[in-house]
Amino acid sequence: MKDREAYHKGSDFQFEHEEILLGAPTSYSLTHDPKHLAFVLARYKFCAKMLEGKKTVMEIGSGDGIGLPLIAQAAGQVYCVDWDERHIASIRRRLLPHLKNVTLIHSDTNVKSPGIKVDAAFSIDVIEHIDPKKEKKFMANILSCLNPPGVLITGSPNGTAEQYASPCSRVQHINLKDLKALRQLMEKYFENVFMFGMNDEVLHTGYGPMCHYIWSVAVGLRKDWRKRG
Repeated sequence: MKDREAYHKGSDFQFEHEEILLGAPTSYSLTHDPKHLAFVLARYKFCAKMLEGKKTVMEIGSGDGIGLPLIAQAAGQVYCVDWDERHIASIRRRLLPHLKNVTLIHSDTNVKSPGIKVDAAFSIDVIEHIDPKKEKKFMANILSCLNPPGVLITGSPNGTAEQYASPCSRVQHINLKDLKALRQLMEKYFENVFMFGMNDEVLHTGYGPMCHYIWSVAVGLRKDWRKRG
């Protein structure tokens, strides 16, 4: 009986916790493409490790907040910015009661700055959705929020992997970049840019064209960044 006693001592308290619903996009992924959830959480884990200890962090395009608890555990204060009010309402209803260091901001970064100041910002699966004509303003609105020296982490599917994308992704991904293009964009605004690739959950520095997913970690906002866009 010791095994049962040990099990109950280590498990029963978990059943007393309120069950938390998943957001709509995450629920869809769980039932239609569950492997994708593992990939998304791995991306958030990477950002959480890179931003650990930062006092203030902003996520651009939070979606339904699937990775928000990882970031909230690592940073002091997290600002979630999203243009879709349905996502903001979903996070407020499901997650905000459990995450005390999170502030939600309903704002379209394509149009205006969220109007806050943070030590670091990040986006996961956002920049490929931005109209290229709006990219300059999108970047300016993010950068205006960064305190010096400034850190910006950007994750996106690799343009070289577009042939393997789903029909849904192909419709939405109107601004795909490869490693070189993403680096060049970030070097306009930052003194230091570090590039990584990702295949499934594995982060690496391997051959760029074979990466399914790409990252830039940009550090040190240039003083003349407003002139470089």
